[in-house]
Amino acid sequence: MADVHTDSSSWWLSFLAPRYWPTWLVFGSLWLITRLPYRWQMAAGSLIGRIAWRAARRRRHIAEVNIRLCFPELNDTQRSALVHRHFRSLGKGIVETALCWWGREAQLRSRYILTGSEHLQAALARGKGVILLSAHFTTLELGGRLLALDTPFHVLYRQHKNPLFERVMQRARRRRFEKAIPRDNTRALLASLRAGMPVWYAPDQNHGGPQSVFVPFFGIQASTITATARLARASGAAVVPFFQTRLPDNAGYLLTLCPALENFPGTDPQADSARINALLETVIREMPEQYLWVHRRFKTRPKGENTPY
Repeated sequence: MADVHTDSSSWWLSFLAPRYWPTWLVFGSLWLITRLPYRWQMAAGSLIGRIAWRAARRRRHIAEVNIRLCFPELNDTQRSALVHRHFRSLGKGIVETALCWWGREAQLRSRYILTGSEHLQAALARGKGVILLSAHFTTLELGGRLLALDTPFHVLYRQHKNPLFERVMQRARRRRFEKAIPRDNTRALLASLRAGMPVWYAPDQNHGGPQSVFVPFFGIQASTITATARLARASGAAVVPFFQTRLPDNAGYLLTLCPALENFPGTDPQADSARINALLETVIREMPEQYLWVHRRFKTRPKGENTPY
């Protein structure tokens, strides 16, 4: 595997083997899409999502199960429509990831509205860093790029299994963000917080393991990591919720920074995790199609329960 921590103008020579050709084709196509007018970019993303709905049957099944579990009040027709909207949003998210990596800054600056900056500045004034609490929405990558145009911050990331994808992603993130930290590098994360930096953190996926507890998420016991409270306690960092919304009619994006969580962390890690899940659920319900439903959020179950997938 190529070393993602070194770089040169000829780095791509390590990825000329035929097994990388499909990835190059995808990257080349996405780069070309980023050169189209924004309305066409979103139309292309919607088309990608429609194709994925038909082709990615396993992911479609996961989304269908998640939405059935989380929205029991919807009938079958309404749930099916939400799954369709989600895949169109997912396709747009793929194009938005390309915009995060290769989009022109001048064009992106006209595409978003940022609200709540005063909350982040007030939290930073404490001098102990800030945990930017977010979630896995389909706008995740581009939302980070847009916020970085106003505020420098560090990001956590999960390494990709495809070495070429990992290299391209790392190059992009080194250009767009001050620092990218591997998800399991707790020491580097704490160092960033202690240096007074904001760090973007999304604790809403199912990782299982001993550092997780079962707490409600959409009324279902969901394995939820307790790391947010532990990191806040260890560093003294404030926790500032940060969310991105794709606006209708190709109007761009709304970035929302919320007031820092009060009395957080508390004395009970389980209660802290439940509080975060409740907050995320409230935001997800406002734009359910934009949440990442193709992740197996409920794959880890309490003893005696079977996985729904």
